[in-house]
Amino acid sequence: MSLNIANCPRCGKIFAKGIKDICPACVKDIDLEYETCVKYLRENKGATIHDVSNETKVSIKQITKFIKEGRISLYNAPNMAYPCEICGMVIREGGMCDDCRKRLAKDVHVAKEQDRAKKEDELRNKQAQTYKTLDK
Repeated sequence: MSLNIANCPRCGKIFAKGIKDICPACVKDIDLEYETCVKYLRENKGATIHDVSNETKVSIKQITKFIKEGRISLYNAPNMAYPCEICGMVIREGGMCDDCRKRLAKDVHVAKEQDRAKKEDELRNKQAQTYKTLDK
């Protein structure tokens, strides 16, 4: 068994990498940030993600991560939402808004159609280049 040493992506300190990808000090800091956010949300149920970030000094990115991890529930926070990963529009579930999801699905469909058409053209060209014999 080898010791897996890494630099913490959050603070840059060297640590023995185990279950977590960040150092123990950063794990503790993130847990404190989480507790601060949860406490603020309990006291301010109508808060938005910007309100929470401004009042707790926790980044929107970190609050979004708490939501996606299921640590912060949006069930009792009617005004709480986070930005779409593509366009930044405010959403309450998933990683993308409906418009970006539809655009991605359309782009995938178009790419599949182009790939199918290209394969058909290649097959047609290959068949056109082959010699055929006539039986007499």
